[in-house]
Order: sequence, then C-alpha cells, then structure tokens
Amino acid sequence: MKCFPFSVGEKKEEPKSTKSISGLSTNSTFTDGEMKRSGSELNSQNVSDASTASSRRQSFPSFSQRPSNLRVFTVPELKSATKNFSRSVMVGEGGFGCVYKGLIKSTEDPSQKLEVAVKQLSKRGLQGHKEWVTEVNVLGVVEHPNLVKLVGYCAEDDERGIQRLLIYEFLPNGSVEAHLSTRAETPLPWAMRLRIAQDAARGLAHLHEEMDFQIIFRDFKSSNILLDEQWNAKLSDFGMARLGPAEGLTHVSTAVVGTMGYAAPEYIQTGRLTYKSDVWSYGVFLYELITGRRPIDRNRPKGEQKLLEWVKPHLSDMKRFRLIIDPRLEGKYSLKAVQKLAMIANRCLVRLPKNRPKMSDVLEMVNKLIDPSSGTGSPQLPLKNLASLETSDDGEAKNKRRILDTKTGENGWFFRMWRPKLLRTC
Repeated sequence: MKCFPFSVGEKKEEPKSTKSISGLSTNSTFTDGEMKRSGSELNSQNVSDASTASSRRQSFPSFSQRPSNLRVFTVPELKSATKNFSRSVMVGEGGFGCVYKGLIKSTEDPSQKLEVAVKQLSKRGLQGHKEWVTEVNVLGVVEHPNLVKLVGYCAEDDERGIQRLLIYEFLPNGSVEAHLSTRAETPLPWAMRLRIAQDAARGLAHLHEEMDFQIIFRDFKSSNILLDEQWNAKLSDFGMARLGPAEGLTHVSTAVVGTMGYAAPEYIQTGRLTYKSDVWSYGVFLYELITGRRPIDRNRPKGEQKLLEWVKPHLSDMKRFRLIIDPRLEGKYSLKAVQKLAMIANRCLVRLPKNRPKMSDVLEMVNKLIDPSSGTGSPQLPLKNLASLETSDDGEAKNKRRILDTKTGENGWFFRMWRPKLLRTC
C-alpha cells in the first residue's frame, strides 16, 4: 500500500490538559469522503478523552548537530554505482521515485565492493524534500539492528535538475509484504513470522523508548519491513516519522498521513499523534502475519476486504478461528501460539490509546511466546486484566466488553478474547 497524505490541515496548538496519555502497498489513498466515513465509525471514546493537549511542531535532532557516519555521495558516483540509473538494476518503484541496486567502494577496504540500495527521489513524487530531510535526520542519528542502515545521501544539482538520493544497505530478501503475497513462490514459515514480529517489535520499542528523544514511525506496515540475508527484519522508510511530544505534552498534532488499514482510528479522526498510533499499526501487522492477508484488499469478496472486520466473527469461536490462519502454512504451526499472537494483537488494538501497551511490553509478550523461558511476561496476563483496564469513567466500557473463556482442550489452556465488535476498522 502506498503511503500518502490526506489533508485535514495542521492543527493549531491548544491549551494543555491536566490529563495525560502514558507514554499507506496497494494503490489506495484516503479521500475526503473516506476520511469522514472513517471518523463517523469511531467510538465516542478516542484520544481526546485522555487529552486535549497539542504539541508544538518540533524538528528532528539534526545529523549536523549529532555524531554521524553518513557518507556524502556525488551524482557521478551514484551513476557509476547504478549503471547510470539503469532499469536493469531497478529493484523498486513507487510514488517517491525509484530504487536501484548498486555497488560502491567500502570505506573500510576500498578494494571491496558494498551492495547498496539507492533511492532516487522523483521531483513529482509524493515523498517530497521534507520527507527526504526527515529520513536523513532520523537514520543519520539512530542506529539499531532492526532499523535499516542509511549509508549516506546525495543532494546536488546536475543536468537533470535537483537530485535528492538516499543510499541504504541492500537487504536482499525484500519486504515482508512481498513474502506474504499470494504471488510469493514460498510462504513464510510460521517460526519465521514469529521472529519477524519480534524483530519489528524491537525496532519500534527502540524508536519509542530507548533514546533520549522519541520517534513515532507513523507509517508502520509490512512493505516497510525489509529482510536481510539472514532473514532478520528491519524497519525502513522513515520519511513520515515525527518526534514524539515535548515534555509536558501528550501528543503531536499534525496533518494526517499514513496507509489505509494501518492508521490508528483516533489519529485519523483527530490528527493527534502518539506512539500508541504505531502500537495499533503493529497490531494490524500481527493479523497480517496470522492470516497472510493485506489490511485492505479490494480484490476479495465484499465481506472480506477489510482484514479486521473479516477476522472479528472468528475470534470467539475456536472452530472458526482456524479459518483465519493463512492456509499456505498447511497446518505447520502451533495453534496455541497463533491464538496467543492474536491476543497480543488484540492488546494493541484496544480502542483507547492509553490502554494499549508500550512496545517494550509487547516485545516482552512476543519474547515469551517464542521462548517461554525468557522473561516473566505473558500475553495472557494483560488479557485477564483487560476488563479493569478498559473501565471508563462513565462505566460504559463494561457494557461493551466481555471476556470469553473457551477451552481449547490442550492442557486446559483457555482462549480469552473480547467481544469481536470492538475490533472496528478505520
């Protein structure tokens, strides 16, 4: 799904509240009509229940202000690396421009060649100069095993006009979206899907919680998760990222951009952005891993086009639950593990942003699922306490949510889920 802006305008700064919140690649785009319909489907409860505070626009910590190992490339260097931007080495194309595979000299050993991906910004592209600068600023100062490495950039003029390019490490196994596609020759095994979920959670947790500033990805989706030669997952494409709210403020108010099917409902409705918006997107992604389906797929029958709406009636019935599991897995998975991953997804898809877990907590749950001996967290525990977490001041939540205990038959393990109607889509 392509990333795209859909305009609701920049929000003006509002007075601070005493309350606080803890802590787009189909070719679909949000239209004004879809925006209004999406907003009208939301519960009356949204992020404004928790806060009316707005954040001032902030700039990213600049790579010119922090230590950076980014290389500055020239256009001739990149022409040489990509055979003059030949279509024979093009590995991707989108609204932002084109991506080429190239070879550059290693700085550590000039006799060695390094495989890179060169992203050339289209002057007419949807991802403009502002997003280009954002990506340089983010990846110039942020480094983590589960974030794609930015090798360098190019910003100069030549006979073709202004050239803006980004040079990344080359990740040969492509995107998770491509491997989940029905066109993929070999489906991703279940164990690998769990590992991808773990890697993606690590990347988001680092952005949200492990630095002296917070970064909200704002466009987390399967096409932005790339796989290296060892099938490690890395988050990519930070052009839409934003700094988290300044101290004392609870959210960033911004024009709404994102991808249909992934964007959090309260963000679509209000333009108020918090890191919990990324948590929602991660929850959607987990159902992508479970089902092998895209969040929005217009090629499917009408009742199956929106992923979250399609899975809803299957969640409280164990016989029906099996029907949502990707058939290409051919039964090669642990049903209990799939159920527990669905519970983690549901925690991320809680309606009120303040009641969604932090990504570090999500990571702990996924770690426990993959290796029961690691840590003390479990996806079951938060679900036992879900009713109390979701209790609202007016007491309406208890009428909207119930916990179902359905025996699965394996070691008396209980499958706990809330009323499916709560998984509303945007």
